[in-house]
Amino acid sequence: MTTPSLDLAAFQERMLAAPFHRWLGLKLQAAGHDGVTIVMPWREEMVSDPVRRYTHGGILAALIDLTADYAIAARIGRGVPTIDMRIDYHRAAMPGDLVARGTVIKLGTTVSTAGAEVHDRDGKLIASGRGVYFTAEPRSAP
Repeated sequence: MTTPSLDLAAFQERMLAAPFHRWLGLKLQAAGHDGVTIVMPWREEMVSDPVRRYTHGGILAALIDLTADYAIAARIGRGVPTIDMRIDYHRAAMPGDLVARGTVIKLGTTVSTAGAEVHDRDGKLIASGRGVYFTAEPRSAP
């Protein structure tokens, strides 16, 4: 697999083509062969518990999944579907922007593995995870 040259603005635009990613407010901070960094601004709609005000775990899982996916996309030039994923939650994500860093663990021709970590604005590890992604070239229509 060849690594396409990356235009950060074009990569950001491609990432935000998905309505869910726009709703999350994702901002691509860096993208390259060594991985991606994505910032997600915190919003009140992400709260799981209105009293304690921590971020819902599903939001964190989605951020890990898409960050790992886009680490692969930075290497092969396209997003890929998730086959399997696991998440570890290390502490509650309280109000504040989150920074996710994704890296490719193993790039394969059919299946690849990537991981991501989410940190809060103070640099504390909030959650981490790993996904398996289907990276085979899409078939062209007959």
